[in-house]
Amino acid sequence: MLSGISPWSILLILIIVVVLFGTKKLRNVGADLGSAIKSFKKSSREDGSSSKTVSSKTSAKEENK
Repeated sequence: MLSGISPWSILLILIIVVVLFGTKKLRNVGADLGSAIKSFKKSSREDGSSSKTVSSKTSAKEENK
C-alpha cells in the first residue's frame, strides 16, 4: 500500500509543511500535543485508581449488610 511513497517524497512533504506553517508554530503544536497526551494518560490512571477505590468501598458496604 505504501510502496509508492519513497523517502524523497516524505522529505519533500516535510519541507512543504515547514515552509507553510513555520518551525515555531510546528514546535507549539508538538508541545500542545505532548501535553494533551500526558494529561490524558494521567487522567486515565486516576480514573482507574478511583474506580478501584469505589468498587472496593461498594463491596465493603455490601458485606456489612
